[in-house]
Amino acid sequence: MKNELQLYDRTLKLSRYPYRSNDKLQAWDAGDEYIIHHTEEEMSLASGQRILILNDHFGALSCWFSQRHQVTTMSDSFLSHQGIQHNLQENQCPSINLLTTMDDIPSNVDLVFLKLPKINRHLIWQLSQLRKYLHPACQIIAVNKVKEIHTSTLKLFEKYLGRTTTSLAWKKHRLIFSMPDAPLIHSACEPELTWAVEGESIRLINLPNVYSGEKLDQGARFFLTHIPENPLFKHIVDLGCGNGVLAIKAKQLNPAASVTCIDESFMAVESARQNLHHHFSDCSHIRCVANNCLDDIEEKSADLILCNPPFHQQTAITDHIAWQMFCDAKHVLNNGGQLLVIGNRHLGYDGKLTRIFGKTSVKTVAANKKFVILQATKG
Repeated sequence: MKNELQLYDRTLKLSRYPYRSNDKLQAWDAGDEYIIHHTEEEMSLASGQRILILNDHFGALSCWFSQRHQVTTMSDSFLSHQGIQHNLQENQCPSINLLTTMDDIPSNVDLVFLKLPKINRHLIWQLSQLRKYLHPACQIIAVNKVKEIHTSTLKLFEKYLGRTTTSLAWKKHRLIFSMPDAPLIHSACEPELTWAVEGESIRLINLPNVYSGEKLDQGARFFLTHIPENPLFKHIVDLGCGNGVLAIKAKQLNPAASVTCIDESFMAVESARQNLHHHFSDCSHIRCVANNCLDDIEEKSADLILCNPPFHQQTAITDHIAWQMFCDAKHVLNNGGQLLVIGNRHLGYDGKLTRIFGKTSVKTVAANKKFVILQATKG
C-alpha cells in the first residue's frame, strides 16, 4: 500500500483508520490531489487563510492546508475524525478545529473545500448550511469523480448555493466552483425527515446522513420480522444502528433488556437516540454511541447483537468492516449469546461467521431471493 502523498516537494504520511498492516487502500484519492494541484497552480493563497473542509475522509486535505492556514474540518464520520487526528499527529501538523456536520458552520471563512457526500440529503443540507452562514464572496470548491457529478448535481449547487461552474476532468475527477449568492431556501435548512414504518408501531426521525433515511430499506424490513423475543436477554446491541429501527423493535419485544446503539455516523447515532427516546419513557438503560465497531465495549456483556454490516468504507468497497464487526461481536457476547446478521446472499457472510464462531454454531434463520439472516452463537 502506498502511504506517502508526495506533491510539490512535500511528503505526508497518511493511513486509513482503523489502521491495518495489510491494508491495500490508500488514505487519499485523486480528488484530494486535484484540489491541492488547483490551489498550488491556479490560486495564490496568502498564509493564514480561514479554510473550511467538508467530508475530508482521512485528513489528506486537513494535513496539507493546516501547515499554512487556519483549518476547520467538518465530518459526520467517527472513523474520519479518528483518522484525521492520527494523521495530523503523525505529520506533526498544527492543530485544527474538528467538528461534525451537525455543528454550525463558522461564519468567518475565506475558502471552502467540499468532497461530495454520497447521500443527496446530506449534500443539500451542507449546501444550504454553507449558503446560510457564508458571505456571498466566499468561494466553494467541490470535488468528486466525473461519473458521480450529474446535471442534477450541478442543479443542486445552483439551487441551494449559487453560481456554479465546473473544471475539466483530471484523473477521472472534476472540480465544481460555486459562490453562496442564491436566495436562501429556508425549507432546505430543516435537517429532520420523519416517517412511519408501515405495519409497525414505529415512527422514525432521520437526520440528513442516515442510511435509508427516506424510507425503510428492504433488508431492515425483512430483519424486523425475525428479531427474537427472549426474557433472558439483558443487553441487546444494535451494531451499525442507522436510525435505530432494529433497536426499537428489539426493545419493544424485550422491554426488560438494556439497549446499546452503535454507528460510525454521528447523525445516525443522534437519530437513533431521538427515536429511542421518543418510543420509550424510561431511557435510563439506553445508550447511543459513535464508535469504531465495538471498540472498548466490555467483554462478555451482550446477549444479542443485531448487525447489518456495510460493505464499503467511504467510496471503497471492502469487507474488512464486516470482519471486524463479527470478531468484535464474538468478544462482546456472553457465552450462549447470539449474533444475528443480515446481508445480501452473494456476500457470503456464512463463510466468515463459520471461520470465527465454528461450523456448528452458525445457522440460517431466514432467507428470501435477496437477503439471508444468519445466527452465530458463541459457544
